[in-house]
Amino acid sequence: MTLTELVYRSAAPLPWSEGEKIPWDDPQFSERMLNEHLSQDHDAASRRFRIVDAHVDWIHRELLSGGSARVLDLGCGPGLYTSRLARLGHECVGIDFSPASISYAVRTAQGEELRCTYLHQDIRRVDYGGPYDLVMLIFGEFNTFRPAEAEHILRGACDALSDDGLLLLEPSTFEAIQGEGRGGPTWYSSPSGLFSDAPHICLEERLWDPDTCTATFRYFIIDAETGSVTRYASSSQAYTDERLYALLSRCGFEEIRSLPSLPGSEGPWQDGLCVLVARKKRDR
Repeated sequence: MTLTELVYRSAAPLPWSEGEKIPWDDPQFSERMLNEHLSQDHDAASRRFRIVDAHVDWIHRELLSGGSARVLDLGCGPGLYTSRLARLGHECVGIDFSPASISYAVRTAQGEELRCTYLHQDIRRVDYGGPYDLVMLIFGEFNTFRPAEAEHILRGACDALSDDGLLLLEPSTFEAIQGEGRGGPTWYSSPSGLFSDAPHICLEERLWDPDTCTATFRYFIIDAETGSVTRYASSSQAYTDERLYALLSRCGFEEIRSLPSLPGSEGPWQDGLCVLVARKKRDR
């Protein structure tokens, strides 16, 4: 992309038309992202370890009754949850399409001889296996998929669950997605960062589509030396509570209950997220 093309860019692209997601699967990008996952200075990519510890303790006690269970973590990242659950006696499977994160998770599991299996795959296009006692998809990842893909993932999760198995879903709230989409443009400069190892300027646009209730995020990375422009884009679907409940029911879940947050995760990075726990329908 050239600077001229940047100036004459489309004012309001259709959601997902300029990119499915930020390229977590790119090897170099995923290495930079892994550093963010493991950082203890913020909760932007993954939560800090003390928060993950609190979440895992609650999952172990409240959802898995303190026993041994089979757990599937969709979008597992570097295995921060799965490794901790395995240390408590659970057998875990994690799926993620970031190569650096999966490599880190595999090294951790092998080094500690944990009962963890990791798949470097796209959760939209892989067989989940099973049966599992718990399937989890957390930290707002659910909203990044097109509605048809999100429904496909939920149906796959339901099929992968054992009888009476549980789903732990942590989507972003409608208000959070809408607010982000209405955030307008911003920019920053950096000697290196998530989008590039070289000095660059990042121009960010946030756009809200009220017809589809979708926020689109554009990132234009301008190389400080060459002036070349690389564009990244992603979109997030906003769901009302009613729409989420109807979707879960349609995908085979019942006894849906809502929680304001995962225990121990109060703070600025928890704002805008909600928690849903649902059970696989008994008549499936």
